[in-house]
Amino acid sequence: MRKLKDALRLKLVGGQSHQQIASALGIAKGSVTKYCALAATAGLDWSAIEAMSETDLEHRLFGASLVANYARPDYGRMHQELRRKGVTVMLLWQEYSAQVSDEHCESSPRKALRYSQFSENYRQFAKRLKRSMRQTHRAGEKMFIDYAGPTIALMEHGVEVGRANIFVAGGCQGSCRLK
Repeated sequence: MRKLKDALRLKLVGGQSHQQIASALGIAKGSVTKYCALAATAGLDWSAIEAMSETDLEHRLFGASLVANYARPDYGRMHQELRRKGVTVMLLWQEYSAQVSDEHCESSPRKALRYSQFSENYRQFAKRLKRSMRQTHRAGEKMFIDYAGPTIALMEHGVEVGRANIFVAGGCQGSCRLK
């Protein structure tokens, strides 16, 4: 949940810098700047802000946000689930949609995100994760190997005689960046 009132209280009453507020509340400095600018644009002072609830303040600063009408997926859990074999973003979206429709009621009319927005939000989440490793080595010194997906059937005269793994290998010259 946003920490609008806390950020604005620390700025308007406490006179703290945006960096100090961000550190104290565990939010981004840009968020603090945005909240202060929106409050100034709306012409709100601390006495008016103090009288409002967090929800009323959010509606006043951001308007009737469409985001509030949609259930938020847990992208951290989703990222962990995607590591499992056979799990796709489409499968996770279908589970999310089913769960949201099961939980839908009159008092909390939340809707599920469409697949395109769901997957775009996940891509944005995954971009923030730092997952690169720099490796420097001499050409031909190392080779990277891995299995490429599930096993395939070995057929002989139309009859399956076994299963095989597809194995891939590759090397790089000079400096490689693995992502």
